[in-house]
Amino acid sequence: MWFKNLQIHRLPAPWAVTPEQIEKWLTPHAFQPGGGVEMQSHGWASPRDDGSLVYANNRQMLLVARAEKKLLPASVVTQFVKERAAELEEQQGFKPGRKQMRELKEQVTDELLPRAFSIRRDTRVWIDTVNGWLVIDAASPTLADDILGLLVKSIDQLPLASVRAAMAPVAAMTDWLLSGEAPGGFSLDQDTELRASGEGNATVRYVGHALEIDDMRRHIEAGKQCMRLAMTWRDRISFVLTPSLTIKRVTPLDVIKDAADPTAHNDDEVFDSDFTLMTGELAKMLADIIDALGGEQDTLSKAAA
Repeated sequence: MWFKNLQIHRLPAPWAVTPEQIEKWLTPHAFQPGGGVEMQSHGWASPRDDGSLVYANNRQMLLVARAEKKLLPASVVTQFVKERAAELEEQQGFKPGRKQMRELKEQVTDELLPRAFSIRRDTRVWIDTVNGWLVIDAASPTLADDILGLLVKSIDQLPLASVRAAMAPVAAMTDWLLSGEAPGGFSLDQDTELRASGEGNATVRYVGHALEIDDMRRHIEAGKQCMRLAMTWRDRISFVLTPSLTIKRVTPLDVIKDAADPTAHNDDEVFDSDFTLMTGELAKMLADIIDALGGEQDTLSKAAA
């Protein structure tokens, strides 16, 4: 249930939209398995396999974007094309030209696609209409952009914005390492990456290693900046913060696991309980991360005005 990666975006808080409205917008873009000659297809799938494209609980929504891609190795296509080319050469008495080879490749590809294996990838999207978060569970920015494209295509005039903190994550993480102290509510873990911006991009990585202040100061004074930092929030969730404000390796700790509803007996009740727990904790954690980075620029600008 728990999201492993958080690509975060902003929505109005609160966002006055209902699950029924979201369902109506997504339905025309529901996932359909690819046809015989389609290499890939994508669309919205049911988070609970119950036919509904939106799972909603306590003004929190869960969507699932599904992509299907057919696996057709180039080596297989090449093998069949060579066989067809040899047959064609025997029939016409001379080797096929470039145009004929291109047509053969297209013909072979169309014939093989219906027999190709398909792989599916589901990507989850969490919409927090109370606190104004839209979060994509994706480690790759490219995948997140694909999901955003599908969202924008599905929801006309989606009121989506980037999250812009007052302090750049790189500067903040470097300061925390230099001082050896995390902001209130957070603690520094034992994984980090420091990288120089000059020629060569000299990089130092610590994995499961104590982050000694003297070592950190020496690297930072040499011109390196922190590009990844493992942290723990309120002894409840561990994660890795990155320069793009993408939050990776999200892991609930034992105190969270112990908070699971003991009265949940069937799959639906467990799902409801886990989703409520996850969204409640992550919403608080995201707010604290933004506060640790000095707040949001738009919020600060409005306050100043």
